[in-house]
Amino acid sequence: MRAGACLIALLFTTTAMAQTPGTAYHRAPNAIAKALETPPTPGVAVSPDHRTLAIFGRENLPSIANLSKPILRLGGYRIDLATNGQAEVRVQWLNALSFKDIASGRTVEVALPPGLRFASPDWSPDGTRLAFYAQDAQGLSLWIADRSGSARAVANNLNGTFGPPFAWMPDSKALIAYTVPADRGRAPAASITPSGPVVQESAGRTSAARTYEDLLGDAHDEALFDHYFTGQLVRIDLAGTARPLGKPGLISEFSVSPDGRYLLTERLKRPYSYLLPARFFPTEIAVTMIDGQAVKTLVDRPLADDLPVDFDATVKGPREAMWRSDAPATLVWAEALDGGNPRAKIAFHDKVMMQTAPFDGAPVELAMTPARYATTLWGDDGFAMVIDREWRTRTEHRLAVAPSRPGQTRTMLTRNYQDQYGDPGRPIMEENAAGKPVMRFTPGRDRVYVSGEGATKAGAFPFLATMPVAGGGQTRLWTAKAPYYETVVALLDDKADRILTRRESATLAPNYMVRSVKRGNAKPITAFADPAPVFAGVTQRTITYPRADGLPLSGSLYLPAGYDAKRDGPLPTLLWAYPGEFTDAKVAGQNVDQGNRFVRPRGISHLFLLTQGYAILDNPAMPIIGEGGAEANDTYIQQLQQNAQAAVEAVVTIGVGDRSRMAVGGHSYGAFMTANLLAHTDLFRAGIARSGAYNRTLTPFGFQAEQRTYWQATPTYTEMSPFTYAHRIKEPILLIHGGADDNSGTFPVQSERMYAALKGNGATVRYVVLPNEPHGYRALESTEETLWQMTDWLDRYVKPRQAAATAQPAATTRR
Repeated sequence: MRAGACLIALLFTTTAMAQTPGTAYHRAPNAIAKALETPPTPGVAVSPDHRTLAIFGRENLPSIANLSKPILRLGGYRIDLATNGQAEVRVQWLNALSFKDIASGRTVEVALPPGLRFASPDWSPDGTRLAFYAQDAQGLSLWIADRSGSARAVANNLNGTFGPPFAWMPDSKALIAYTVPADRGRAPAASITPSGPVVQESAGRTSAARTYEDLLGDAHDEALFDHYFTGQLVRIDLAGTARPLGKPGLISEFSVSPDGRYLLTERLKRPYSYLLPARFFPTEIAVTMIDGQAVKTLVDRPLADDLPVDFDATVKGPREAMWRSDAPATLVWAEALDGGNPRAKIAFHDKVMMQTAPFDGAPVELAMTPARYATTLWGDDGFAMVIDREWRTRTEHRLAVAPSRPGQTRTMLTRNYQDQYGDPGRPIMEENAAGKPVMRFTPGRDRVYVSGEGATKAGAFPFLATMPVAGGGQTRLWTAKAPYYETVVALLDDKADRILTRRESATLAPNYMVRSVKRGNAKPITAFADPAPVFAGVTQRTITYPRADGLPLSGSLYLPAGYDAKRDGPLPTLLWAYPGEFTDAKVAGQNVDQGNRFVRPRGISHLFLLTQGYAILDNPAMPIIGEGGAEANDTYIQQLQQNAQAAVEAVVTIGVGDRSRMAVGGHSYGAFMTANLLAHTDLFRAGIARSGAYNRTLTPFGFQAEQRTYWQATPTYTEMSPFTYAHRIKEPILLIHGGADDNSGTFPVQSERMYAALKGNGATVRYVVLPNEPHGYRALESTEETLWQMTDWLDRYVKPRQAAATAQPAATTRR
């Protein structure tokens, strides 16, 4: 049992480099603290019949006390011992509910008990009720709210370990819930005296595994996994009457057929793994009658511990089983044609199979895909869209197929899925009468409605269009116009004249509108306020600039409220970035102006530093390109240097950035980038690196976009690791890490050992551990501490003009 034990935050002074005891949390600067304490903007969900908008009050940041409740970390999951649900860091809790009639604007507040926290709200297929699960002293309970404003609990003892523990029946008269077995006893107790050593053995079979967190570690962990994750499916009608369905088990997923007669389940089985999370455990995918009577076992596959390390590698045999959304009871699944190895030189890598109830006939092949199967968008017997993707080339294929004529496919398009300018959007998906997602057809059913981002250099202008089923170009019906960014949320009539949109601009908070496409008028139906008016005076613009090799780059430049270039001159500037890998330079050089977006920071956002007098170049492009089959990471350092050099020159040239007062920062892979830039350039006076990985020998079976192993690309792993060059980092660097990081590869030991390396080489460095925090910090206290640390670091080492005395006269690259 490895519960989330409290870790002591170590704050290291940068002067004497002495270790100090854990200290109290710091409060962020006042402007930041006040913004953090403001409740976030409500969330919404449109009913399937498009008559009602459910509006949810969202909890603000949790307290460190809530975040520090005892948890278990098992099989890649984190669970709350008190509730038998997912841990605090994995759930977005809601605290208020109301229903707004879209036509009249009438709002009904739902009467919930004071202090009730709930999550995963889900409309019934008929749109008359909303179900959600709630947290109370006894655990998790299932609730139903009516549009009239009443709400009630209909079941207790839900098992939320695998995720949201309920689903509606297609007739909207009942739900299927995953519950704690009634006869479950006490949790297995840990023995003080070990029963023996933990032994793992491999008999010469290749079994590469990436670096995962929160894995099982011994027999006691296995027993705990069985105890907490085992559940019983039950059918619960609206009155609360419950009937068990089948036998208890480790049921990680379940879904009901559109006709309500069958149940599709995925059950995990032993033997477990100590190197892989639960999704790789032996799995049985099966179909039963709705009462639990066995019908068909689709696959009973073993532990998936022999997969290649490639990102598109997959298991052998049936996988990704689902119900065909537009048919009563048709089972659909994918199977690899390449043995799960995407590097196989074959024309088709997957096949998509179908089998209709009662599942005693031979399956039929719906389609074969050139790359790894991703999903199917269902329409009707005459049209469905099968989509695949290949990671190595960033290629996507969209195939048209008529389910009534399986095996006959037509390629609709082949594209680089990183291409923003060429994105044609996707068909609009809406729930049918059974609550399953299907494409929305035009009245003649010869076209489907499509929406997309509409990305251009001038900005993103979302659109609504129709796409002919038989093939051909789209017809635009409506496009958002400047200064707005306005997305299509739902179609309110069959001809798509009345649509529900979400509209925002640089100065207007996002709100929902009912728009007439023909007349062009729009009526607001919500009036959400600016959650952080302190940022109202902040200015933002997209700047473009060339890299040394001519590649066009861009970034979003933010300036503090009230800034005047002539009066105030160049500012201390923070570049906050995250590298991205591309296979096409044309795509890598795309930029989309963000001037029509409403930007308000939340959580640990670096944009809060705008209130402290800093200019911020946000997300300056850091493309790492490998064209023509070249490995991008083999020239990572050189391209990173060029990207950063170009960004610094851009902000200095326009007169906003002070060359002698530049800082760089990033989170996760951005932290890795930050350390590398301090090691290999003289561009920056200081850096902030949060939750990074700095020694790639500790992630030897691939990392980020790198598919090769350490033994296949030893020089690349070594040269990309800033740990290798820790002795070159002379500028002050702030390291922050969540003490309970849950992200693959970014174990806290990465920052611990990087700090030791920097300290041992005489660097100016501070290392902050945030107790019980995951990869992205959640608690209010941790958030304020992070922003205080960032502000203090930059105020100390970047903001003072005297820092220029030791600055280089021009940016240079370290050799």
